Amino acid sequence: MIKLLLKLIAKIINSRLILNNPYITIEEIIRHRKIEKCLHQVTIGDKSKFYEQAKVNNMRGDKTKIKIGNHTHIRGFLQLFAQGGQIEIGDFCYIGEESRIWSAQEIKIGNRVLIAHNVNIHDNVSHPLDSSLRNLDFKRIIGVEKANVNIFDLRTQAVYIKNDAWIGFNVIILKGVTIGEGAIVGAGSVVTKDVPDWTIVGGNPAKIIRTIPENER
Repeated sequence: MIKLLLKLIAKIINSRLILNNPYITIEEIIRHRKIEKCLHQVTIGDKSKFYEQAKVNNMRGDKTKIKIGNHTHIRGFLQLFAQGGQIEIGDFCYIGEESRIWSAQEIKIGNRVLIAHNVNIHDNVSHPLDSSLRNLDFKRIIGVEKANVNIFDLRTQAVYIKNDAWIGFNVIILKGVTIGEGAIVGAGSVVTKDVPDWTIVGGNPAKIIRTIPENER
């Protein structure tokens, strides 16, 4: 009777991830519930996966604005701002733990892109530059005051990461940047300008280290 009840609880709480094991712990239920919450906010391709570390905050409320391709694995945090934004991630990509991809305009990631842990990718400045508006925006976020989000200029510029790029851990990619095909961004870099195809960059601000020759691509 207890086993049957546990299975029934699992089905009710997590209809898309039914567990075969009748001995279901609270931790397992919480873990699968977190994953289910992510899945409800995105459009996801075949054999792609969200892990328990992943988080999605789709403030636009439109799951078609976050598109995940096939065979892609997500451990990071995807967020759309209420005033706009869209995220597209291609096939066979990896988004590492604690990485944040936050969009108020557009962030588009190609196929076979590897993004390590603790990477930040933003297509906006997050808050208005005007201090009074920035304070009002903060009050809106914490629920002290109401305000129309469209009055806050986040100075958005799209970010594009092309096929086969590799982004090392602790990298920051700022608004308006394009990372070229097959490019490698070294760990800890701050990318403020476009990175050419098949180029290794590193540093703060990131600078070209060398071009990747044909025999290494």
